[in-house]
Amino acid sequence: MNRTTTRFTPIDPDLYAKAFQLLDPAPEPDVPAAPAAPAVLAATLPVHRPGPVEKTLTDALVFLDTHGWAKRHLIHPEGARCSIGALRAAAGTRNTAYRDAGNLLLDEARRQHGKQWDAIPTWNDSHTGPQVRGVWEAAIQRAHHLNI
Repeated sequence: MNRTTTRFTPIDPDLYAKAFQLLDPAPEPDVPAAPAAPAVLAATLPVHRPGPVEKTLTDALVFLDTHGWAKRHLIHPEGARCSIGALRAAAGTRNTAYRDAGNLLLDEARRQHGKQWDAIPTWNDSHTGPQVRGVWEAAIQRAHHLNI
C-alpha cells in the first residue's frame, strides 16, 4: 500500500472568519430601518381598439372635418362631401363595415330627428351642420359602447 503524502499550506483561521463576515455582515445594532418606499406599479389601461364600424364612422367624421360637409352633393366641386359621401370615402369599398356604419348612423338620425328618415342623404340634406355632427358623434359613441 502506498501512502500519499500531501503538503497543504497552513491556513490562517482568522482569514475564514473575516471572509464570512464580509459575506454575511452582522446587522447594525438598534438602528431603526428606514421605511421602505411603497412599490409603485405602472397602471396600464387596456388599449381600446375600435371595431370596424367605429373606425369607419370615426374616419368619415375626420374626413368631414378635413374636407368639409355638404348638402345636396355626394361630392361638392370644392371637395366637401355629404354624410354618405364621407362614409364611402372612409370605407373605401361598400363592405360590411360601410353598410353597418350607415345603418347605425341612420338609426341614430332617426333617434334624434324622427322616424321619417328613410335614407342618409335625405336626412343629411334636411339638417344643419351641428345637427348632423351631433348624430355622427352619437353614432360613434354607440359603436364604441357596442364594441363594433
